Amino acid sequence: MASSQSQLKIFSGTSHPELAQLIARRLGLPLGQSSIVVLPSGELSVTFHESVRESDVYIVATASSDETGTNGALMELCIMAHTLRIASARRITAVVPHFPYARQDKKDKSRAPITAKLVANMLVRGAGIDHVITMDLHASQIQGFFDIPLYAEPTMLQYLRETMGKEIHNAVIVSPDAGGAKRASSMAASLDLDFALFHKERKKANEIARMVLVGNVEGKTAILIDDMADTCGTLALAAKHLLAGGAKAVLALVTHGILSGPALKVLGESKIEKLIVTNSIPQRAHKEGCDRLREIDVSHVLAEAVRRSHYGESVSALFHSVPWTEVSKEN
Repeated sequence: MASSQSQLKIFSGTSHPELAQLIARRLGLPLGQSSIVVLPSGELSVTFHESVRESDVYIVATASSDETGTNGALMELCIMAHTLRIASARRITAVVPHFPYARQDKKDKSRAPITAKLVANMLVRGAGIDHVITMDLHASQIQGFFDIPLYAEPTMLQYLRETMGKEIHNAVIVSPDAGGAKRASSMAASLDLDFALFHKERKKANEIARMVLVGNVEGKTAILIDDMADTCGTLALAAKHLLAGGAKAVLALVTHGILSGPALKVLGESKIEKLIVTNSIPQRAHKEGCDRLREIDVSHVLAEAVRRSHYGESVSALFHSVPWTEVSKEN
């Protein structure tokens, strides 16, 4: 446990400096001074412009950013952590709201890697990171790789209550697949709403063969809940089936808005009225390309996790409640 007398410092990689600034501001701290330069050879050069000796240091980075690709952000994080380790930082924590390679969490076919475990080992054993703070991992079985797995659910629940008003009582929570059923059913129980789910069969990754709706959505606003939206194919197909099943409107609420490839085009042509994502990944460019996209700020949850970790306090309260009332960003 870090001493409460050790100095708390926040640094940022290039993948999400805006989120790092929001976290630092909520903690009443300046963002640490560092620079990351891409050399002509393609290698990275990392420099810290202030002392970190005996400090409790937090590095904010994320995957799937438009600013910095996943592999580049991961390498940045490893080099930054290694630099801090040999500069005598007391403790190093990575704040990675969207964890890289989280979907590659099991050996699902012959000669397949478990890349999520490899990345966890790279960070902890290779780069010397003491703790990892992350949010809404793709599968519960990889939570054991990390010290502080946070959840966006309390913030999402508050957003729905604040924005939907009385309409929330005529809604149904829907999981687009069986894997997300636990997450969606938990939210449905918290809101005292009905729950439905889709059984889907995939031809291959990101390509759905068939979806079957299980549950009643007739005359209700369907709220799709998922941990991430990549190409949006699953969400768009689910919305089509929900309207065919009698739903009067479809919203989607997702923690990590990756929105790669044709995602914005798919979203724009879909029946989804709004896609609400958190700012675990930078969304500025995505919002400029799609007027259906809304963003929820989760920096208050991450900042409070950092504060509690620094002072040795329990973070379990953050699994069920939000630390502050402000949850939405200006759209």
